[in-house]
Amino acid sequence: MERTPDAEGQTEGSGQIFLYLIWITALVATIGSLFFSEVMELPPCVLCWYQRIAMYPLVAIVAVAIITRDRWWKMYVLPFSITGLAVAVYHNLLYYHIIPESITPCTEGVSCTSVQLEWLGFITIPLMSLTAFIIINILALIHRSK
Repeated sequence: MERTPDAEGQTEGSGQIFLYLIWITALVATIGSLFFSEVMELPPCVLCWYQRIAMYPLVAIVAVAIITRDRWWKMYVLPFSITGLAVAVYHNLLYYHIIPESITPCTEGVSCTSVQLEWLGFITIPLMSLTAFIIINILALIHRSK
């Protein structure tokens, strides 16, 4: 079956690449966070938990959208990804001491500003989460629905 281009010159399946990239990003972020906590035994802070709550469902939601070719997937993805992005931005502002630590919700357990991992001197767990949410949001927002 030959796919015909739409008015913008895109074929029916070319928009699916955005969904696959979002799914891969969410899957890698989910597996990565589980690796850090379960294999490396790095306990997540409160803000990390909130980001996980926003990221983990995206793996299933986007997978279902890919399988069903749901054209309304943005309505399900964006609330999670924007919320996760907001928490990730806040977490990074705390982590890098741009806003004071006195307004942090991390009063028990692991501090939201403690350094647990730092690759190449600047790649941290909060930065990786922020990067994943930025990628997901950008891909979701630039995708044109038919």
